[in-house]
Amino acid sequence: MSLLAPEQQRFRFTALGCEFTVYGRPQPGGSKRAFTRKNKESGKVGVVVVDMNEKRLKPWKNEIEMVASSLIGTRPMYEGPLMLVVDFYMPRPKAHFGVHGVKHRAPRYPAVRPDTTKLLRPLEDALSGILWRDDAQIVEQIVRKRYGDPPRAEVRVAVMVT
Repeated sequence: MSLLAPEQQRFRFTALGCEFTVYGRPQPGGSKRAFTRKNKESGKVGVVVVDMNEKRLKPWKNEIEMVASSLIGTRPMYEGPLMLVVDFYMPRPKAHFGVHGVKHRAPRYPAVRPDTTKLLRPLEDALSGILWRDDAQIVEQIVRKRYGDPPRAEVRVAVMVT
């Protein structure tokens, strides 16, 4: 469920794309764990692969899908090459704060885990089939990680002029 009422969700269409904000703490994806499991009925052994962050990742992806679906409505998905710009805003650790606010020695950027690539994967996957057919359509991307409150992902999608 969204942290803000629909009228407080920020999204809009531009001449060549759209931009919107997904509120909540961005969650990484991509770290997998594999194990074998025997099917009780058939007796066959198969490999099961699960995301190690599935518990937190699933609600984050659901929020992305919900916001994007409400944005796109009945409009068709974007076709052709796309540019994606995403700013992930992460909460500052409590150790960064002193009695007068953010300490002057606190780092300006969150150069800690998770990395931007792992933050981007679930967002791209969640938007596939909603804003675009396949994330292979993304031919150019800019991804940034910042500190900010509230935690969120600000997304801009632009259709590349061919």
